[in-house]
Amino acid sequence: MRLAKPFFQLPVLFEVERLQAEVAALPPEAWVPHPDRVPGNSAARLISAGGAETDSVHGQMLPTPWLAAMPYARQVLAGFGVVWSRSRLMRLAPGAVVPEHADINYHWHTRVRLHIPITTRPQVSFHCDGETVHMAAGEAWIFDNWRRHHVENRAEADRIHLVADTTGTAAFWRFACGPTPPRAQWRTMPWNPDITPRLLTESDHHSPIMPAAEVQLLVDDLRAELTITAESPDARARAVRFGLLLESFVQDWRQLCALHGVSGRARPEFERLVAAAHQAARPLADGLVMRTNHAGALLVLEKRVLQHLVADDGAET
Repeated sequence: MRLAKPFFQLPVLFEVERLQAEVAALPPEAWVPHPDRVPGNSAARLISAGGAETDSVHGQMLPTPWLAAMPYARQVLAGFGVVWSRSRLMRLAPGAVVPEHADINYHWHTRVRLHIPITTRPQVSFHCDGETVHMAAGEAWIFDNWRRHHVENRAEADRIHLVADTTGTAAFWRFACGPTPPRAQWRTMPWNPDITPRLLTESDHHSPIMPAAEVQLLVDDLRAELTITAESPDARARAVRFGLLLESFVQDWRQLCALHGVSGRARPEFERLVAAAHQAARPLADGLVMRTNHAGALLVLEKRVLQHLVADDGAET
């Protein structure tokens, strides 16, 4: 999700020692390698599809047994009053990095990633679009993951963050991005051993066919970000043709939805339209990128639109 600036720190604090104790109590088998096997990166799944050991971003999201063993972490998440998607503890080994990238997949079009550092050192730095911050233990941060970003752990200890995905309520966004009071006025969320709050998690709402209105939204967003890497008459002409191709694709998709609905009936017709659009876009996409993060236009089209129009499932890394 795009934000007005790279980083926002939320005016709330958490009991670090309690969170650290809950993390330390997890058994070694709670930790799994990064889905892309990035060296030094591992995670413990807290909310997942079906509460299972999966990195899928589709399906009924439920707490895992690891979150059940972390009652204060559950209170922390429930305290925001938002609906959570996939959420994990993310561990970065000493000397390891999260390589520079931008999260351009469909999952991120309407979701933001909340970071709550649990174990960290000042030598851990988070970089996003030319800005650098150290997220201290017990704080809460969000960042614009549409922009290019990376993380470096130059400390001699693991860095562990609670990382949770949400679309956020209106109240959440006012709290996260509104005027920030002096730090002395920030609230610390206390551990309460007497409560087990209700945790709101995303339902299984993945449609077999993406509705035409959502396709229009995604394509309009992509076209607004489109730019060329080197100005020339040929590049400008290809950009225009690429935009017209996307416009035509939406029009044809809308007609198929009008004829067949979005229940999955006549799925092969939608798949043929996707394949044709992908094939037509290939010769037009060279030198066309997104203004914010310089990701290739064809790659963004694939990850944000084409792969998810008729897809059943998929993992977001």
